[in-house]
Amino acid sequence: MAVERIACGDELPEGCIATALSLTSPKDACRLALVASTFRSAAESDAVWDRFLPSDYYDIISRSIDGPDSLKVGSKKDLYLYLCDNPIIIDGGTKSFSLEKGSGKKCYMLAARSLQIVWVDTPRHWRWISLPESRFSEVAELLDVCWFDISSKINTKMLSPDTRYGAYLVFTTKSRTCGFENQPAESSVGIAGHERYTHTFYLNPQGGRRQYRYQVVPRRLGIFTHHMARILREETEDAPKGCHPKQRSDGWMEIELGEFFIKRGQEAEVEISLTEVKGGDRKAGLIIEGIDIRPKE
Repeated sequence: MAVERIACGDELPEGCIATALSLTSPKDACRLALVASTFRSAAESDAVWDRFLPSDYYDIISRSIDGPDSLKVGSKKDLYLYLCDNPIIIDGGTKSFSLEKGSGKKCYMLAARSLQIVWVDTPRHWRWISLPESRFSEVAELLDVCWFDISSKINTKMLSPDTRYGAYLVFTTKSRTCGFENQPAESSVGIAGHERYTHTFYLNPQGGRRQYRYQVVPRRLGIFTHHMARILREETEDAPKGCHPKQRSDGWMEIELGEFFIKRGQEAEVEISLTEVKGGDRKAGLIIEGIDIRPKE
């Protein structure tokens, strides 16, 4: 009986159990809370969830555009769960911050306003609009370009160490999107001074398709002019295999641009770029919300 009670944690001080739980993960702590009432009580303590929050969490939430007092939460666990489900807008509206629920690792979205977009200040090429479904006050709408070029950077010290991250373009499309059907875009992601991850993909939701049209024009045969009927034949061929955009739970679409690994103690710039400059076609109709940077599964 005594052995069973120790195995269930009944003979251990709650503080000792809380210390042990804080050395696990948020997911494991929630699972262990189901073992016994002592574990459940320890798993709710601020001492446990303070360890699961990033060490610089207060500095981050103090940069919220609504101020740190806008987060109406009681316990550290409540704060943790709030940051998992409710990205906060920081740094003057140029980023959002949240936590990955299973691990507590940091997630950021770099707003379109913080990206380097070629021709973004030329009104006939791009314009800034507001959409109620966006977390940011402004998003960038592509009106008309041939040279599609977006880039950004983020410092590794902002992210969680010993973690593999993915970078994702978050966007939506208008009904008259054009210019991305046949020519794939190219991305490059990597830590400055190290090998970069390169990738090609199609930005139109239907994937790349090629169309071929053949037209027979009027011909003059002898003294007669035969106006032959116009024959229009359209063929579609599957584009080369590659990634295509996926729907997100928030209603936007995303495409993975690449991945990178953050080593503990590393401080460098992560460089992200996205281009489509080879096709020469007119491009329009994309609406860019930002670049999402989050841990990979």
